[in-house]
Amino acid sequence: RGRAYRIFTGAPMPVGADGTQSSGPDTVFMEEDATRDGEAVVLPKGLKPGANRRFAGEDVKQGDVILNAGRMLRAQDIGLAASVGRAELPVRCRLRAAVFSTGDEVRDPIAGADQAMDGCIYDANRFTVMGLLEGLGAWVTDLGILPDDPDAIRRALAEAARENDLLITSGGVSAGEEDHVKAAVEALGSIHSWRLAIKPGRPIALGQVGDRAFVGLPGNPVAAMVTFMVVARPLALLLSGAAEIAAPRFPVKAGFAYKKKSGRREWARVSLTANGGGLPVAIKSHSSGAGILRSMVEADGLVELPEDVTRIEEGATVDFLPFNEVM
Repeated sequence: RGRAYRIFTGAPMPVGADGTQSSGPDTVFMEEDATRDGEAVVLPKGLKPGANRRFAGEDVKQGDVILNAGRMLRAQDIGLAASVGRAELPVRCRLRAAVFSTGDEVRDPIAGADQAMDGCIYDANRFTVMGLLEGLGAWVTDLGILPDDPDAIRRALAEAARENDLLITSGGVSAGEEDHVKAAVEALGSIHSWRLAIKPGRPIALGQVGDRAFVGLPGNPVAAMVTFMVVARPLALLLSGAAEIAAPRFPVKAGFAYKKKSGRREWARVSLTANGGGLPVAIKSHSSGAGILRSMVEADGLVELPEDVTRIEEGATVDFLPFNEVM
């Protein structure tokens, strides 16, 4: 904190934000930088008139809009509202989302290691998706693991649609004999799109159960996570009332060469390294399988490769989607 001392400069006083000249002190020195000489105060040299002065309205002027509707409130937003005396803000109700996995082979890790018999896997997707939804401020209901039973899946979807705005499943949307989720959704509502031209995550299904939004994520853990980030997350934000739903991409240099099919959008897992002042370099993960969840833990984000790209040369500029923008 500083103590104000009025300095007479022989020049007009600084003009305030309201356009009027001030009659008060025009310059602020820090008390610890000043010394006392008898009854006089000796001020250090170097500060120009008007230094360290704060004008009314220099941050927020009367009539300014400081927070637009559709904004997800951050700590600095709340602080700014408090700085203008707002103790309360109108907000939307939290999105209600129901999440469940499907598959007779899927086991809940909460049940203990003895539940994972030969041929079974632990359920990672449900916990990952719930964590991603909670990061968006959603109120999440865990519906557990449903068996490969068409009637049980249909009943669970119908019940969840009564209390939730968004239903998200994991698995059961491919073309296998035990993939019953798609048929259950069609019996209760409709599937609007299925099997997108993307990698990973081709089997993703989008539709509705009654008038509630539905997203059927793939069963592979990496595919489920990537498709949530690029497809389900924007939908969840839109349903929550967000005005901005697209996550920003940033240019980086490819530290790898890569070939891909035309007409398909792909996301490659990468880690970033410094480039001596230039654009960061993206190093592609050695593990590209849709079930290698550890590759998502070790990566910093995804490089997005559009449909019309068939080859990436090392050193080319590519679009990078950081995980910290979508988690």
